[in-house]
Amino acid sequence: MEIPLEIVEFEPGHAEAFRTLNEAWIAKHFTLEPKDREVLGDPQGRIVDPGGRIFMAVRDGEAVGCVAMVRMDDGGYEVAKMTVSEDLRGSGLGRRLMQRCIDAGAEMGATRLYLETNATLGPALGLYRAMGFLDLAPVETPYARADVFMERRY
Repeated sequence: MEIPLEIVEFEPGHAEAFRTLNEAWIAKHFTLEPKDREVLGDPQGRIVDPGGRIFMAVRDGEAVGCVAMVRMDDGGYEVAKMTVSEDLRGSGLGRRLMQRCIDAGAEMGATRLYLETNATLGPALGLYRAMGFLDLAPVETPYARADVFMERRY
């Protein structure tokens, strides 16, 4: 079932919802790390201003999901901080958010989308693989929880 909502570009007024949505899922499964606090405390300065983008899923004026695209030095974008409200998990919203990233990457001439995740997040891994992401060898990361690395080339 398609949820009546829209996916919009991040505006400064979304910062609190972006932080709250992400803190909720991270705290449920893992521990909030210093890099999380840095990015969630200043999404405009850490993601948008350096050339990235954030998309917010909004339903009836309330943010119910989000995803960030962090610009990388190699011409790619890291898909990060993707989450959906607990009550909307399994609704297809994660797929819609990821498709928005794929479309945005194509619009911006990205060479690839890259992401880091955790092997315990089965539904997320299934989504990424279904959307064309392939596993990569591990790399250094500021996130202790990251143990799966993937990319989708254009």
